[in-house]
Amino acid sequence: MTVWITRVDPTEPRPGPLHGMTFAIKDNIDLYAVPTTAGDPRNTMPAATNAFVVDRLIEAGAVPLGKTNLDQYATGLVGTRSPYGAPHSVFSEHHISGGSSAGSAVAVSAGEVDFALGTDTAGSGRVPAAFNGIVGIKPSKGLVSTSGVVPACRSLDCVTVFARTVDTARRAFEVMSAYDPADPYSRQLTPATQPTGTQRIGVPDKPLGLDPLHEQAWAEALDQAAKLGDVVPVDITALLETADLLYSGPWLAERWLAFGDKLDDDPAVDPTVRAIVRKGAALTASETFAGFDRLAELRRRTEPLWTEIDALLLPVTETHPTLAEVAADPIGVNSRLGRFTNMVNLLDLCAIAFPGPARTDGLPFGVQLLAPADHDHQIIDLAAVWCGEQPTAPPTPGILLAVAGAHLSGQPLNNDLVLRGATLAFEARTARGYRMFVVPGPLPRPGLTRTTPPVDGLGIEVEVWRLPTEELGGFLSTIAPPLAIGPLELADGTEVLGFVCTADAVGEEITAYGSWRNYLAAGSIV
Repeated sequence: MTVWITRVDPTEPRPGPLHGMTFAIKDNIDLYAVPTTAGDPRNTMPAATNAFVVDRLIEAGAVPLGKTNLDQYATGLVGTRSPYGAPHSVFSEHHISGGSSAGSAVAVSAGEVDFALGTDTAGSGRVPAAFNGIVGIKPSKGLVSTSGVVPACRSLDCVTVFARTVDTARRAFEVMSAYDPADPYSRQLTPATQPTGTQRIGVPDKPLGLDPLHEQAWAEALDQAAKLGDVVPVDITALLETADLLYSGPWLAERWLAFGDKLDDDPAVDPTVRAIVRKGAALTASETFAGFDRLAELRRRTEPLWTEIDALLLPVTETHPTLAEVAADPIGVNSRLGRFTNMVNLLDLCAIAFPGPARTDGLPFGVQLLAPADHDHQIIDLAAVWCGEQPTAPPTPGILLAVAGAHLSGQPLNNDLVLRGATLAFEARTARGYRMFVVPGPLPRPGLTRTTPPVDGLGIEVEVWRLPTEELGGFLSTIAPPLAIGPLELADGTEVLGFVCTADAVGEEITAYGSWRNYLAAGSIV
């Protein structure tokens, strides 16, 4: 059972909310100094940096143990399309592990790591979770950065997390979720307000055509669903029709764009991956726009569903194939596995997979909850209740703090916020009356000061972070003169706390750059 591609020596864990927890990394995600093969042994160049999400986890105290096997170029839901061998389910050496995040799911289920990173474009963060009896969180698109991830279908790719409990998966997910200015698909999402009272759980109103053992487990799952809320039968026809779009039109062409140049006749290339993705090279622009139009129609048909229910419960798959069945029909079996998963990213939904009632043959049966983007916390809490864990308490409002320099995302002092539980709330600009200066010292950073009358320009770019109230005192103790924390007005008139200083105690004025990042990009500091 080939799970690991590369193991690395564990490092001393840093302090933080994930202190000492171990994790594995799907081998299409960069880990510094380790080649990112994406399941292609010809890719031997060591990664120059960590992926954004890997850095986040290490900064929070988690320890990477190595890279795990996958379906080549993250194309597959079976886990068998790898030159490094095919992992099987932890529960049966005859049944597939599911893919494409095969090795990550198996490593978690086998207890080799506390959690693992995968990706999910068509279901790769949920199918292997279902086949190995663990939890898999597929975040809303853009909530977790894909910087440093080899793309499969870039507009749909999501970095996911596997764990044996909802709580562990949630803890990693909270650290992973952060806006990344370097990722053009990253976006800032405001968590939806949790519903009050009994939640409405949608279930399909028609039989799903599951295999007999899955069908029996699904019937038991429907009985269990009542503990989550009021069960509401709904029509999911439009969702299933959307799932059929993923391997046609724009999204197959997008896979060809991402790695089509790798799909030559070299024996290192998996022939099934080559056969599927090469079809994307022949798609025309008119076929692409026809696909976009069809998706828009289907999305509109699904919108009323979310006025009827708060979350939708589905099986993850309709069956659990054997390795022999996949070998006999690699494309057909894979297509059937995506029936209940392919549509999620196309329709901008979030999802979580978790164990349902076991099948009578002892294999696990996975179920999933879906909801619109921004509802991640809601469905994670519902899954926790199902699994006998406690949902999280409502987050405290915290204090809004504007940062303009060394505490920005990716800058040297950002960890001072992250390790105190701060989360990025939004980006903004200051009101026009602010000027920015360089504060001299071992670590150059900017200071803001306000002038009257206002200077010209659009204000200074800032990030506004939400800092837990109880952490404010400790954070203030790290701020040295001439910087201080004081009231700061944003361009929309909102007043928050922010870094301010007096102009007579600082150096060069850099207001014209408009932001600290622009100043750094200009090469003014070497």
